[in-house]
Parts: sequence; structure tokens; C-alpha cells
Amino acid sequence: MKKIVFDIETKNSFAEVGKREATALDISLLVVYDYETDKYTSYLQEDFLELWKVLEKTDLIIGFNSNWFDVPLLNKYYPGDLTKIQSLDILEKFRESAGLRIGLDAIAEATLGIGKTAGGLEAVAWWKEGKIDKIREYCIGDVKVTKGIYDFARKNGYLNYKNYAGELQRVDLDTSDWEAVEKAAPINYTLPI
Repeated sequence: MKKIVFDIETKNSFAEVGKREATALDISLLVVYDYETDKYTSYLQEDFLELWKVLEKTDLIIGFNSNWFDVPLLNKYYPGDLTKIQSLDILEKFRESAGLRIGLDAIAEATLGIGKTAGGLEAVAWWKEGKIDKIREYCIGDVKVTKGIYDFARKNGYLNYKNYAGELQRVDLDTSDWEAVEKAAPINYTLPI
């Protein structure tokens, strides 16, 4: 099974576009971790043709808050329909078990002892300043954190967070079907037939 972990950074913010809708934003850069190659690859918009080749061979897309944010936003650029590729949104699975929404940083710190290196609004500012390398470094960090919590949850069946009192809380997750890929018809919207 080919699986990837990904994260997207944007050129603008919800405040700038005047609504809280992922598709209203514009992608600055995204990073993909490929389990097959054990490599992190970044893509700017002009590199999307290469990205489509990777995605069209992927069985499972893994992200954090990705079904609400990353997949719809990236789908805006894709000539087909990325929702045909099976995706696993770690936040969605966490929310189903815990009944609440917790940020990637909070889960990573409580579970792995590591956190994010910056925030999405900083990445927007870096885009405006032309600091692509800083965005790339930050996005790779987010993908590493997402991969780390995915791998931890798959191995251990739980993730942690700290409640408002600062107490460590464990959320048990049934990860038995996380890699049970439903075979869909292969998609091929950008590759030569």
C-alpha cells in the first residue's frame, strides 16, 4: 500500500479572504512524506504536475485536519477529484474518540514530547517576505510531527493531550482499520494514458 503524509501552507489567511473556507485560500507550498521512499518533498504551485503523479499512485493520504482543510484546498487546483483517494484525518479520528478538537501542537507535545516550530500565520508572513526556505522548513516540521503522531497512534492505539488544568489525558483510538484501504477505481487525470 502506498501512503503519504502531507501538509499545506498558504499565501493568505482567513482574515484576509474574509471567510473561514479552505478553498478561499491560496497554496504557497506543500510537503509530502512518502513511506515508500522515506523522503520529504516540497511542492510549489509550479511543481503540481509532479505532485499529481505522486497522488495518483497513492492509496492513502494522511493529514491533520486534512479532510476539512488540506484536501478541499488542494482539490481546488487538481484537474480531477482528490476525494476519490482515501484519506485519513487524524484530527477527525481523535475527535470521534475524544469528543473534542485539539490542535496538532498540543497532541504532539503531550504524546511525543515535541511541538511545532511556528504557526500558519507566520508562514503566510514568510510568503509575503519571499522566505520560501523558511516555509519549507516549517512545513516539513509539521509533516514530521503529523507522521510521528500517526505512527505512534498506529503502534500504541492512543494519543495524549493536556486538559485545561494541565493534566495529561489519554484518548484511546481504534486504529485497526486506519490502513484498510478501500480499492477505488484508479484515477488518472494528469498522466499520459
